[in-house]
Amino acid sequence: MNRNLAILALLLTALSSCVAVASPPNVLLILVDDLRTNLGCYGDPLVRTPHVDRLAAKGVRFERAYCQYPLCNPSRSSLLTGLRPDAVRVDSNGDRWRDAVPDAVTLPKLFRSHGYFTAQVGKIFHDGEAYNDPTAWDVSINPQDRPSAEQGEGRCMSPLPWCRWVAAEGADELHADSQTASESIQLLNQQRKQPLFLAVGLRRPHDPFVAPKRYFDLYPLEQMPIHRDPAYRSPEVPYALAAPDRFAGFTDRERREFLRAYYACTTFMDAQLGRILDTHDELDLWDTTVVLFVSDHGYHLGERGWWNKNTLFELSTRAPLIVWAPRMKGTGKATTAIVEFVDFYPTVAELAGLSSPADLEGRSFARLLNDPDLPGKQAAYTQVTRGEITGRSIRTDRYRYTKWDGGGIASRELYDHVSDPGEWHNLAADPRHGPTLRDLSRQLAEGSR
Repeated sequence: MNRNLAILALLLTALSSCVAVASPPNVLLILVDDLRTNLGCYGDPLVRTPHVDRLAAKGVRFERAYCQYPLCNPSRSSLLTGLRPDAVRVDSNGDRWRDAVPDAVTLPKLFRSHGYFTAQVGKIFHDGEAYNDPTAWDVSINPQDRPSAEQGEGRCMSPLPWCRWVAAEGADELHADSQTASESIQLLNQQRKQPLFLAVGLRRPHDPFVAPKRYFDLYPLEQMPIHRDPAYRSPEVPYALAAPDRFAGFTDRERREFLRAYYACTTFMDAQLGRILDTHDELDLWDTTVVLFVSDHGYHLGERGWWNKNTLFELSTRAPLIVWAPRMKGTGKATTAIVEFVDFYPTVAELAGLSSPADLEGRSFARLLNDPDLPGKQAAYTQVTRGEITGRSIRTDRYRYTKWDGGGIASRELYDHVSDPGEWHNLAADPRHGPTLRDLSRQLAEGSR
């Protein structure tokens, strides 16, 4: 009997050890607003982002990650529900995902239903409770800029009130992103029995471009390069830009001011990320935490005369994505595999050992964390609306094809990324590319359903 008890004790000890190893990981999701891939780790020599670069050196950097709709609310609604824009019926910053899919189990709600302590700090869903999922969070914190945060030199660069910058005189702590980092650090330091799902929303570099002056000082105005479109570029098709003449009045000084302000806000955001990563180092959390860094979409900085998002060009649809997971084998590598933001939900669920809802429209890319050289999807799909007109775009390994409703060949775009990565020469009307156009048109119609 004693021998049997001894064996049973050994088995229980082994089982306990296995359970400890298989403990659910914490999840840290860092979601940034309006950040394009102008980052050191993506090859930009000018922008100072040492902490994003440090995370990329540890995790896997995705070179070709594409959002489903390049606007804040539609992109976040798709990413956090795992459904495409047509399913959630969100194609503006005023639509609410729960009007179309009230029973959707959002990503944080999935984790909360599996015993996680879920916390939101900053902007995760779109601004305001009307767009949030209050059932998904144990804690929801929304820091705001202090009243004196915008005291300093600044001005509006156009008649549009959002299009302004301020090199603020006060300390970092006056700004919402700094407070978001501080609140997040407090949550990381708290002891709890439950695993943690912490979603951190950093607002900069979203407009208005307000950051402490010391970040502006890193980018002397006279050294800011002004983008010039190539003279040979094709004219935009109708609807390609939401308002083609919106920034036509910009002077070269305003272009430099905009660029400097965007970069200053990017570096300010990076500094707050650095504080969170420092806490991970101090608390030795890397072996127990999945970390995901992503922007909701890309951005234009003067290309085609556009200083915003909400286009179907590469600069707007592609965004930075960096992922770290304990015991992954792809540490410090990059992947050129195509992934979509609709794949984000099933990926995070798989990394935590959770089953995703059956109705999700993406597929996990977790395998790429162990082998970044594996192929990704055949294509990524992105869409926008212009009033009653919808534009849909497919990005394959080589091509981007975009079709706008009801305009025939004059409203189609085809770009060959091998010879034209800037998407300057529209090949849609070239008969030599007819077979490619037909094939991509078929894929777009099938993939957009």
